[in-house]
Amino acid sequence: MILNSSAIYAVDYDPASARLEIEFTSGRIYTFYRVPESVYHGLVTASSPGWYFNHYIKGHYS
Repeated sequence: MILNSSAIYAVDYDPASARLEIEFTSGRIYTFYRVPESVYHGLVTASSPGWYFNHYIKGHYS
């Protein structure tokens, strides 16, 4: 899913494995595991996906 964000270009989520893949506008791609679906939904509906990522994903999932 492409996001309207200055930091995050797109995200992909697999609910079966709880894997979240984030592609940043820099082109770097990171994969996070054991991410609840609610966190994914929070990211894609956030008014600032970059802020949401920094506060709810970065440092919480690997």
